[in-house]
Amino acid sequence: MAAKRIVVIDNDPRVLDVMQETLNYEGFYVEIFEGTDDITELVHQCRPDLVIIDYILESVNGGELCKKLKTHRVTAKLPIIICSAYPRVLQSLGFYGCDAFLAKPFGLTELVDKVTTLLNPKPGMALIY
Repeated sequence: MAAKRIVVIDNDPRVLDVMQETLNYEGFYVEIFEGTDDITELVHQCRPDLVIIDYILESVNGGELCKKLKTHRVTAKLPIIICSAYPRVLQSLGFYGCDAFLAKPFGLTELVDKVTTLLNPKPGMALIY
C-alpha cells in the first residue's frame, strides 16, 4: 500500500523540518512549502491525502487557504489541519472549515495522532480540536 501523502505549508523552516521528519518517520510521504500563490494548483499537483496549513503565512491567511479548498467541489472533502501559535485569535475568527486544529507549540505525538485519525476516520467522527 502506498504511503499517504501530506502537504505542509508553514513559513517557519524549522517547523517544516520537524513536521516532515516526524511524519516521514511514521511512514507518510510529506511535501513542505513555505507558502503558495495558488493553493488549488498546489493541491492539484501534489495530490495530497491531507493538508496542514499554518494560520499566519507571509502573503495570505492560512484560514483563507483552508476555506478556498473546503468550498471547492473537488477538494471539499480533503482533510485539513490548521496550526497556529494564536489559538484564541483563530477561535474568535472561526476555523474556516478545517477538520482539526493544532496549537503551537505542539507535541509530536499530538501531531501524529491528529494526522492518523483524519486519515483513518471513524463513522460519525467529529472535528478534532
